[in-house]
Amino acid sequence: MTSTQPTATGSPLEALPDQWRSLREAGPVTCDEGQGQWRVVDHRTVSAVLADPATYSSDLTSMTPTQEDFETFRQGNFVGMDPPEHRKLRTLVSQAFTPRVVQGLAPRIEAVCARLLDGVADRDRFDLVDTLAYPLPIIVIAELLGVPADDHRLFQEWAGTLFGGDQLGDSLDMADLERALEAIAPTVREMNGYVLDHIRRRRADPGDDLTSRLLTAEVDGARLADEEIVGFVALLLVAGHITTTALLGNAVVTFDRHPGTLAALREDPGRLPDAVEEVLRWLPPFPELGRRTTRPVLLGGHEIPADTLLMAHLGAANRDPSRFAAPDVFDVTRSPNPHLTFGHGIHFCFGAPLARLEARIALHMLMERFPTLAVPSYDDVAYQNPAVIVGVRHLPIAVTRP
Repeated sequence: MTSTQPTATGSPLEALPDQWRSLREAGPVTCDEGQGQWRVVDHRTVSAVLADPATYSSDLTSMTPTQEDFETFRQGNFVGMDPPEHRKLRTLVSQAFTPRVVQGLAPRIEAVCARLLDGVADRDRFDLVDTLAYPLPIIVIAELLGVPADDHRLFQEWAGTLFGGDQLGDSLDMADLERALEAIAPTVREMNGYVLDHIRRRRADPGDDLTSRLLTAEVDGARLADEEIVGFVALLLVAGHITTTALLGNAVVTFDRHPGTLAALREDPGRLPDAVEEVLRWLPPFPELGRRTTRPVLLGGHEIPADTLLMAHLGAANRDPSRFAAPDVFDVTRSPNPHLTFGHGIHFCFGAPLARLEARIALHMLMERFPTLAVPSYDDVAYQNPAVIVGVRHLPIAVTRP
């Protein structure tokens, strides 16, 4: 099922593809002198950059502001590491966070979705983000880590502070980042202390949870230090929360903006996995990934010096007409769909299987419970800061019941 005709009322998310198209029209590799960075936008070059960590490093610590409370986060955040440190950390956590562990969460995800939707059983209008998209991944990840149910609200509060983007402007610059780091440092400090205490309790009294499995994971005789586990928990909070929240909101908005999509998926629910992939291509939650050149490179006919910030634009690459047929058509039957939303190469998103699983289960349950589901007014929708993430902050919807 394809669609190019959105409904009449507007959504700011629809301005993004035009911005990304303008980036592509400027050329596959361009220099943003105002931001002091280069940008690549075509699918082939973005893929090549992400697949070459020796030339394009993920370690941006020399280019970004530092803050003491974030240093513990960095120790286990292998997204910002290069080989061989990246391989060691990712291999260790992979022993505990296996595909089997993720797939085994399906019944619990279904139960959490059902409980959250039961909470609005007497309402024909509710906020999808507050009701489902925001709490669902937080509860799942907290349970996975063995965090007591009474403390799940803490994870929700921390996530809201860490990813709200209220301290940032429309474009990320160093001054914005410094202000943001200082503003959220107390939250990071509180979270660090809580997770360290939780790790120590699990070390003394192991259970059947991810934290306990992380404590026993071992590669070449090496195990994770407590501080590295704290960093991974922070990473998992991002991968396990904000991506799913954005994906669910973006899916409902995109389905609503393309009439007939939900009806087609109800008729053929087997298309839902393809539909999720198309939403990911259409509106990637994190549309850019930063890399640092480790040596002078010739890219797209341009000479780029060493230690230069290079932004790989996933949103533009996902609409590259040389890689996607009819890239500006939303097509829930699109297959294959080689979008780059979850990255490429050694840094392919660790949380992708969990985000996909949560999105499929939640969307399927929404379609089962509500014969109709619509966004009654886009004037009431609140959006995330696009400099941080592409998505909605609040999404009031109207539903009918069987």
